[in-house]
Amino acid sequence: MAQILALVNEERARAGLNPLVASHRLTVLAQSFSDDMARRGFFSHTDPDGRTPWDRAAKRGIGNLGGENIARGHPDPRAVMEAWMRSTGHRANILNRTYRTLGIGVNLTGANGPWWTQDFGY
Repeated sequence: MAQILALVNEERARAGLNPLVASHRLTVLAQSFSDDMARRGFFSHTDPDGRTPWDRAAKRGIGNLGGENIARGHPDPRAVMEAWMRSTGHRANILNRTYRTLGIGVNLTGANGPWWTQDFGY
């Protein structure tokens, strides 16, 4: 989602950090996780099968995953970004100076959604 990437990079610019670049591989990872959370009705970084973000990344051959942000119920990109920036851990991911890439996923169809995922890479 271009709007989320733009909002992330606005926050990074305010903090004097380099912008992140969209990653197709991380976007596929993030989208699949948003879809999985919506389909199976869970909300956690660890899925019901016990897989962590790094497990899911490794299964797809991704070795540069640095962190993950998730959210649900925020109606649009600006609202979810505001929520992430109010959260210490999520904000730390967005402003992590070592991250270089970002994948974004959103599922708009699941109950209790939208379901949002950001996957950050080195």
